[in-house]
Amino acid sequence: MSPYIALFICIVGIGGLFFLDRDTSVRNSQALWLPVIWLWIVGSRPVSDWFGIAPTADVDVQLHGSPVDRFVFSVLLAAGIVVLIRRRSRTTAFLRASWPILIYLAFCLLSVLWSDFPFVAFKRWTKAIGDLVMVFVVVTDAEPAAALRRFLSRTGFVLLPPSILLIEYFPDLGRAPFSEGGLMNTGVTMNKNMLGVITLVLSLGALWRVLTFLQARGLPNRGRRLLAQGTLLALGVAVLVMAHSATSGGCFALGAVLILATHLPAIRRRPGAVHVLLLMIILAGGITMLLGGEAAVVHALGRQTDLKGRPKIWATVLPVVPNRVVGAGFESFWLGPRLARLYQDGLRRGIYMHVNEAHNGYIEVYLNLGWVGVGLIAIILIGGYKRAVAAFRCDPATGSLMLAYVAVAASYSITEAGFRQLAQLPRP
Repeated sequence: MSPYIALFICIVGIGGLFFLDRDTSVRNSQALWLPVIWLWIVGSRPVSDWFGIAPTADVDVQLHGSPVDRFVFSVLLAAGIVVLIRRRSRTTAFLRASWPILIYLAFCLLSVLWSDFPFVAFKRWTKAIGDLVMVFVVVTDAEPAAALRRFLSRTGFVLLPPSILLIEYFPDLGRAPFSEGGLMNTGVTMNKNMLGVITLVLSLGALWRVLTFLQARGLPNRGRRLLAQGTLLALGVAVLVMAHSATSGGCFALGAVLILATHLPAIRRRPGAVHVLLLMIILAGGITMLLGGEAAVVHALGRQTDLKGRPKIWATVLPVVPNRVVGAGFESFWLGPRLARLYQDGLRRGIYMHVNEAHNGYIEVYLNLGWVGVGLIAIILIGGYKRAVAAFRCDPATGSLMLAYVAVAASYSITEAGFRQLAQLPRP
């Protein structure tokens, strides 16, 4: 098939998905497009990259970024803040409920003071604030559950079909050189791990909606909306296979098991059984490791038993942290002369260290924010789990997705930097 015919089919298909998924029974604010556009960008590539005006991916870009991208994010951030000010009563309530995240972000801002690159750290902190603002735009909507559904659908319809299109028909855009040789499938993103994680999030949302439609037979226009979400789920699974991201694939399986299990009548009648379910999953993983079965699991996920050198990377970077208590400063560890020293130390030890993350979310936080940052992340995860369980007791449908996202976030960050800000870095 001609690439341009495939492009035409893709555009028509995206329009068809939006048409099938429309729901006139609920009206959401037009401001919902702000977080959708935000995630379109951070879940794919910078605007400057799409238009071919991105600066060369070198140290200068790491430090200063692109003025075009900075302008776009500033406009979206300003618009989001205006929306939240107009919803001040709901915004205030969510701010009070989000105190662990606010304390974490406050400590991130404080860490700018001891960063070797305070201006860069402050700009990246501002970007992280933008992520939170966009989340608040969704949850402060008059119909937050419907806003979440539309947010996930609108993002998935635009990111997943083009990813397949670029990989299959426009490889110059959809594939990139891999550090270990050959090419990796990147789709609309900058690297395979980013493709995997954004697809993971969107696919779990699609699975959640498919199960909702299957169980709630009285919903209006159920058939066509089920078709749209089923198609999105199939596309998500296909992209996960193409991405060859074992972490995202394994976490999708974990999240899917939790969503499916929490939709069972037996668990919905006894919400406390969720604790038992998660405990069983943790015990199964622990027993597997104790019996030496981790190698089989790793191979089943397409990984080498050394996790592609991750333990060696961790052993190299951990001793280099400037301060064990407070770290190097927010998003500052992988900058400047320290990065060059890491590359050289890695080469001397026979390790390829041309990376810009630790491939472990907890270690990544430790490098930038020390043990204080790791402790704050633990508080956020524990609090998130408690709130997800509470939500499951009141609204099992929404609570099941929240439980899956919390469990996946904690698991994903074991082998990937899952707690980093939503920023696109140059291809490694």
